[in-house]
Amino acid sequence: MAEAAQTALQRPMPSHLGSVDLHLLYEASAAGAHVGGDFYKALEVRGAVRIMLGDVQGKGLGALETASILLGSFRESAYTAPDLPAVAERLEFSMARYAERTQDSDVAGRFATVLIAEIPDDEPVVRLVSCGHPAPLIQHQDVLTTADLPSPSLPVNLSGLGLGNGDHDVQELPFEEGDRLLMFTDGVSETRDHTGAFYPLEERMRAWIREPADRMTTLLREDLVRYSGHGFDDDTAAVLVVRR
Repeated sequence: MAEAAQTALQRPMPSHLGSVDLHLLYEASAAGAHVGGDFYKALEVRGAVRIMLGDVQGKGLGALETASILLGSFRESAYTAPDLPAVAERLEFSMARYAERTQDSDVAGRFATVLIAEIPDDEPVVRLVSCGHPAPLIQHQDVLTTADLPSPSLPVNLSGLGLGNGDHDVQELPFEEGDRLLMFTDGVSETRDHTGAFYPLEERMRAWIREPADRMTTLLREDLVRYSGHGFDDDTAAVLVVRR
């Protein structure tokens, strides 16, 4: 039942949208009874592609419920919101409204880190908004770096605690033909080996910079299993976006 619910929520990601190719890695941890809190969605909207990748606090059906709210909100707002800050604000509103209307749910006590990307069809750039989510890796021509996101906002559903001003800053970076963007959850970056050392994601991606894009998520999945020595302890998701 858990796997069926997960499959219904997380449909396969299309391999092509607008001006980009998309390659997905998704694994729900066995420890979470195959019900993960990681979620993703990519949509082709007018003049652009918008992508959301996120990670809900905790595991199990409560995390799945929270992910479903955020995915539903994104499916609606991605088509109508004028910019990425407006999409992020809609995510906050949807979480707050659901918590008010569903008193017996634990959604009000959960938060989610979210990364939203926009790749316009007619400009060689990518726009990013981070709600407390790890910064993606970006390969521009032959140079791989961690995207500079100097002012991430709070994770979704934490703004009510008064810990920030609620602004959502947009970072615009070059993203030309052949460039790659790797969005990932902490299930990737926080995988540990037997000594407790974190997975060296940037180092690995730099070593694979000449590998075909359609092999990258397979290489990453196999290497994460090999590095941990036993498989996936946490929910794990990554999306490789390639500008065609």
